[in-house]
Amino acid sequence: MPIHPAIAVSLAVASLVSSFVPARAQDSVDSFSEVIAPLKGSKLTSFNPIVTGEATPKNLRDITCEALLTKDGSPMQHGLTWRVFSPIPAADGKLPLLATSEGGTAAFQLVPGEYFVNVAFGRAGATKKLLVPESGDIDKQVMVLDAGGIMLNAVSGSDVRIPPKELSFSIFAAEVREDGERNLVVAEVKPNSVVRLNAGTYHVVSDYGSVNAVIRADIQVEAGKLTRATIQHRAAKLTLKLVSDPGGEAIADTAWSILTSSGDTVSESVGAFPTVVLAEGSYIAVARNKNRIYQRDFTVKAGVNTDVEVLLDENANDEKAAAEDVVD
Repeated sequence: MPIHPAIAVSLAVASLVSSFVPARAQDSVDSFSEVIAPLKGSKLTSFNPIVTGEATPKNLRDITCEALLTKDGSPMQHGLTWRVFSPIPAADGKLPLLATSEGGTAAFQLVPGEYFVNVAFGRAGATKKLLVPESGDIDKQVMVLDAGGIMLNAVSGSDVRIPPKELSFSIFAAEVREDGERNLVVAEVKPNSVVRLNAGTYHVVSDYGSVNAVIRADIQVEAGKLTRATIQHRAAKLTLKLVSDPGGEAIADTAWSILTSSGDTVSESVGAFPTVVLAEGSYIAVARNKNRIYQRDFTVKAGVNTDVEVLLDENANDEKAAAEDVVD
């Protein structure tokens, strides 16, 4: 299928490009600073002066750290997590964590020496090396996150709302590794939740239901901006019923299999009227009840949620399928 062009969004070029089916972006982009975490004051949560030299009030130096979303932005006042590490690995090979702080601008007291300072904003982050001198002025440590965010949602067909509990998103790095896979950035993202990320392109996988309704899209995250992206699923929710007559009551204790037109099984279930989400296409519904097997061909149309009735009269199933093909 053709790749659809990026869609320009007002106030920022926040693009969403689907790799397989249509996808769209909503017509609004908020200032990212307006939708981040609730205001939370800076708080020093731990301090462990495991560094070379004697830590006394005489040799502790005051260090102030602040972070910006973009190089021209204002200092962030909340939503940050600061960590200070020793540059000397511990026995386990990891850098010892010396101090942490949460909120906005952070203030630390450190003995002279070398450190690594990391600031995290959701999944976005930045790290720099810090040299604390024994004397002289110490500049404020300013770190640019170059971060933005995305808020994801999806519809079925052109505009059919999908219940949030039936949707999930996974965000991957855009680059493909040598083994053909991508690095997972964050999994199980719920609709309408803000995900903070470093600026760049990300590969988003949207799952509707648990069978084969899967859509992939590439989304561009811009520093300082929130991109609201809506992905368009070519799928529908169906309720399966084995009935004696059209519109009749569903027969219990029925085992179901859904096959593709080529005969591959995509779903199996047991019940009087199980529901299943399927990608657009042609399928075969197979019902097993009291050692008897009944089947019917049917077609899934994007956004058309409906019942699929399989009749005990097998000839009637063929007539029903043929009648629906004529209507299409």
